[in-house]
Parts: sequence; C-alpha cells; structure tokens
Amino acid sequence: MMVPTEKSCVNEGDGKVRSLDEALETISNGCTLMFGGFGGIGTPPTLVEGILQKGVDNLTIIGNDTGFPHIGIGCLVTAGRVKKVIASHIGSNPNAGQMMEQGTMEVVFYPQGTLCEKIRAGGVGLGGILVDVGVGTIMEQGKDTVSIDEKTYLVEPALTADVAIVHARKADPYGNLIYDKSGRNLNPLVAMAGKITIAEVDEIVPLGELDPESIVTPGIFVDMVILSRGVTWEWVWEKKPATE
Repeated sequence: MMVPTEKSCVNEGDGKVRSLDEALETISNGCTLMFGGFGGIGTPPTLVEGILQKGVDNLTIIGNDTGFPHIGIGCLVTAGRVKKVIASHIGSNPNAGQMMEQGTMEVVFYPQGTLCEKIRAGGVGLGGILVDVGVGTIMEQGKDTVSIDEKTYLVEPALTADVAIVHARKADPYGNLIYDKSGRNLNPLVAMAGKITIAEVDEIVPLGELDPESIVTPGIFVDMVILSRGVTWEWVWEKKPATE
C-alpha cells in the first residue's frame, strides 16, 4: 500500500467525494461490513481507524481474512467489535482464533475461491453459485444440492453487505478506481457487493485524468470517496529484529 500523496485536486462535496465523518454515518452497530484486503494489504486504514474511534460494535464482517492482531481489519477483531466473521482463514490473527475457541465470536469458513465467487455473485446480482467442494462432507449439511450431468453440486448463496469498504490508489470525483499492484486483491469484488460502497483512496484526481483503460472499478459501484490519511499500523516486515 502506497503512502497517500496528501494532495487532492477535488474538494469534499464534489461528485462523490465526502469527509470521513460523512462516510462513518453509514456504518452502525450490528451492520454487515464487507472489506477488501489480504493480510491488511488493501484494507482501508482510515476507515478502520474511524470505525474504532466511533465505537461501532456487534459487527458481522466479510472478507478474505482477519488480518493480524493490530493490522487491517484485525484491529476491529482485537478490540472485540466483531460478533461474526465470514472469511477464508484467520490463522494470521491469534486473537481471532482464541475468540472462536471461546465462543465469543462466530467464524464461518469458505475456501478462498468459493468466498470470492460468492462475493462476486452478490455484486452482479446472482442468487448464488454451484460448487463441488464439500460434497459428501459435513459442509453439505443443511445446504441445497443440485445435479447437473450426473454430478452433484452444493448451492452456495451469494454474499452482500450493508456497507463495503475498499482501498484504491486513485479515484476521480465519480468514484472510478485504480488500484496499486497487490493492493487490488479482493477490492474490486467487494466494491460491487455493498449496498453502500465507500472507497478510501490515496489520491483524488480531476475528472478525465484517469486513463479509462486502467480503471478497474467503475464509479457506478461506488457511493462515496474519501481521502486516506495513511496506514496507522506497523507492517509485519517493518518490525525490527530483537537485539540481544
């Protein structure tokens, strides 16, 4: 994730550009929050910090993982603000594992590919997807199945959220987004699947400045754009080795 340029050629209120406070008004106790990111990379830091400071609680979060204890969405998990997680793994955040074992936080796992497709299906308006992973196992319990060409599939419902939060490198006032390398990860899928989608970006440029061929998420999926204040956590690879 790149450090924000701290410059914006667009003022709050222009197009879809909003303040952090305005964006946080859409995120309330008990809501379902979908987030982009992979181990914290691509997770919007200013929005996560804003949610913490606002005191939002009892969240259901949907995303690839639970970050690290104090990185990415893991900050909300560690603070005890999350009641349920839908993810592909939580192994990088021992606090999440402890909460799951203690029964203080519900965790639902899906294979990463299945999770991504469930989010994508929600974003494009499909009711669900068909998968063969889990057929004949405990994953089949309580789920509908269909048979196509003599092969059995599980019916996995699509995933959507009350609010989706994503991070991008650049945006224009209409919410068209360009991502930064691996920071792209699940963000384009998540951006499509929220009833309200908030994009936190490192730089906001005037309309027409983005190369149309480089835009990954069209602004039609984005409701609000806020300027990032940058990462507030220390990345794992930045930690200095212990000295004797």
